[in-house]
Amino acid sequence: MAIQIKSTTEIAKIRYASQCSAEILTMLNDVIKPGITTIELDTICHQHIVERGNIPACLNYHGFPKSICTSVNHVVCHGIPGSKKLKKGDIINVDITIKADGYHGDTSKMYFVGQPTPLAKRLVTVTQECLYQAIQIVKPGIRLGDIGFTIQRHAEKNHYSVVREYCGHGIGRLFHEPNSDILHYGRANTGSTLEEGMVFTIEPMINAGHHAIKLLSDGWTVVTKDRQLSAQWEHTILVTKTGYEILSLREEEKQGTFHSLLT
Repeated sequence: MAIQIKSTTEIAKIRYASQCSAEILTMLNDVIKPGITTIELDTICHQHIVERGNIPACLNYHGFPKSICTSVNHVVCHGIPGSKKLKKGDIINVDITIKADGYHGDTSKMYFVGQPTPLAKRLVTVTQECLYQAIQIVKPGIRLGDIGFTIQRHAEKNHYSVVREYCGHGIGRLFHEPNSDILHYGRANTGSTLEEGMVFTIEPMINAGHHAIKLLSDGWTVVTKDRQLSAQWEHTILVTKTGYEILSLREEEKQGTFHSLLT
């Protein structure tokens, strides 16, 4: 595993970048409504990022054409913002990574467009629970397989499936640190051991149907093969001396969402 141990200075910079990303996701709570297009969301986020002197890390990353990823309904990840309007009943994941002072902060959030269907609401909630339960076990000495096992167990207990092809990753000066995969499925007590000072993302993608996916012809957009709904949540996590810190924690979570879903 190549998750680098970060210094106090590096951690502060990643925390700042992560909080900048989190603030934009919170801002979108009042923006995402029926009738808005995902390209409009991209424009709003791009302006918000650059006006504060930061860089939208997704823009031109390996050729990605926009500043954020917008994944609607059966889109698993890496949806490219476009002209299609959001409609009532849609679910959408917005994934934002900001580069600030040379370091990255990566996070994503699910939104309901109008009133969700019971199926969509349950999928989104269970996916968030998968993320939170995985975060809760993070501390020095646990192994990477424990994170994946925790996510897979909760998803499958609720009759959902875990996407295998995409995973979390080490993050810092690099957007994706090489050889630092954080799988969202696996066996307990396997894999490399976490150490204080590691920073990485956990970002489970959970499907309502089968875990099989396919890549569209644009080279980026990933969808469920059976066209059933998919959901994803993501946070940037620091391994502390005794546990974890969620560097991208949003204000709404500080006010109780995180702890309420764990009880």
